Amino acid sequence: MCGIVGYAGRRNAADIILAGLKRMEYRGYDSAGMALCATGDESLRLIRRAGKIANLEAALGAAPAATKTATLGIGHTRWATHGQPTEANAHPHLSRSGQFAIVHNGIIDNYLQLREKLTAQGYVFRSETDSEVIAHLVEECYDGNLRNAVALATEKLEGTYGIAVISSLHPDQIVAVRKGSPIAVGICNGETIIASDASAIINYTNQVIFLDDDDILCATGNAVEITSLKNTPVSRKPTLIDWDAGSIEKGGYDHFMLKEIFEQPDSIANALRGRLQPKDGTAKLSGMHMDAAEMARIDRISIAACGTSYYAGMVGKYFFEDIASIPTDVQQAADFRDRNPIILRDTCMLAISQSGETADTLAAVREAARKGASVLAICNVVGSTIAREAGRGVYLHAGPEIGVASTKAFTCQVTVMAMMAIIMGRTRRLSQHDGQAMIEAMATLPVLCSRVLEQNDAIRKLAERYADKNDFFYIGRGYMFPVAMEGALKLKEISYIHAEGYHAAELKHGPIALLSEDVPVVAAVPDIPGREKTIGNMQECRARKSPVLAIATEGDEAITAHCNDVIRIPRCPAFLAPIPVVIAEQLFAYHVANLRGCPIDQPRNLAKSVTVE
Repeated sequence: MCGIVGYAGRRNAADIILAGLKRMEYRGYDSAGMALCATGDESLRLIRRAGKIANLEAALGAAPAATKTATLGIGHTRWATHGQPTEANAHPHLSRSGQFAIVHNGIIDNYLQLREKLTAQGYVFRSETDSEVIAHLVEECYDGNLRNAVALATEKLEGTYGIAVISSLHPDQIVAVRKGSPIAVGICNGETIIASDASAIINYTNQVIFLDDDDILCATGNAVEITSLKNTPVSRKPTLIDWDAGSIEKGGYDHFMLKEIFEQPDSIANALRGRLQPKDGTAKLSGMHMDAAEMARIDRISIAACGTSYYAGMVGKYFFEDIASIPTDVQQAADFRDRNPIILRDTCMLAISQSGETADTLAAVREAARKGASVLAICNVVGSTIAREAGRGVYLHAGPEIGVASTKAFTCQVTVMAMMAIIMGRTRRLSQHDGQAMIEAMATLPVLCSRVLEQNDAIRKLAERYADKNDFFYIGRGYMFPVAMEGALKLKEISYIHAEGYHAAELKHGPIALLSEDVPVVAAVPDIPGREKTIGNMQECRARKSPVLAIATEGDEAITAHCNDVIRIPRCPAFLAPIPVVIAEQLFAYHVANLRGCPIDQPRNLAKSVTVE
């Protein structure tokens, strides 16, 4: 969830690190810093600031000119776990001598024991973080070889980490190690760039090596060596990043989130491209690596995910049961692992994660594999840990998602699961004729999305009527129930408005007590099964003076008698309706947050990739 950048080469390290941190500010923006090694310095130069990276940039501009001569350095942008977002708690952290600096993503579970031991040995701690123990451990273990010192230090750590280390005693060398938190290495000519996200590297190369757990990297500008912690050489193949730096620019939009909402016709088209097979009434997802016989043996699907991906999984449950006739359960990924889940023979575990690095989902993947389940992953990031450990699954091809609040990843996850369900359904009771109709409908998804986006201005005007409210309910039935949950999540994430998503039938079992003229209700009520009963629930809300904003199908004029305002979506089959409805919800949440002056791309307390448990 935090951002790491490191550089070794011949250019100004500070400029390259700063540019990389800006690319990754969506991963953490409580504080930022860098440590630089300038030629002739006996100790490292440390520059840190609380707050946004702009504060660090200003401090760097006022730093001594010698800072610009450094050709080695590491930087970090933080999402606070241990300790307040202050300068003292910002990374990098220095050792006692000032000769070793570390940046760390993850959580060290045994840091209190290590801190107590190091304090007894005379080490003085200057921060409240768990990370600072690593700097002191590296110094304690140092015997002239930086790589060995890092290896020995990490053997004492319990938890998850991606760590990068430099030392003024080795002014051309970076050492990095990973366990559960990503580290990527850019393959360049005469320089090495490492980062926790390929977005910091893509300006310099599209050839990236992703470290595996317990890999340790020792790099200079001219050489990269990867070994195990036991110093056994390992080989890691480079991955080709199939997007460019322009994909992570705003492209004229005010916010990344708005840009990514508007990218959804293209991102869904990319998720569908080459995969639909209309003639046979099915799709082809080669990454599944399952033949028809293996799919036919699946007697249960268990979905594990967190946050927005969890709500996508809830939509997937409807797909797999309604289309493929496979009993399906959806579990929050942490609960999947913590509850010691029952995995029966011929269970397929489906792990969903935009980043492919979500710590709880990764733990669920490992637990499912231990219990003998077949594991499939749905990820957006090529080379991510979940994608590699699952061994088979499907990439979304949605392109990089920078806005912390997920948008295009959700709709692509739903799109991919619809294709999966059709493929599995064709091994069971889904006929070729019915499969053809569903595949033909899926091919229209980009157009359906575009038609919702055409209403952007109208939705913004509607948002003006509701932007001053501080409590919302979202309701829906069937396919619209998880969509209501996701709509509420979007609003609360970026506008800081209290919003709750409920099954429409559940509203009267308690939450209805909270309804009033100051509590609007957003009702997902397209013309699909469940519409009539949801209208009844809308009437119950209006009877208690709650304004009702309906998201309804074009041409459904009768709905206006049951609500205060309407957002229209194009008519489509029930199984596709979640996608246009959720896009309408995304636009509504965006405009409400923008009208309230909220920092939409970097909402407080949130990070894009949650790599801690």
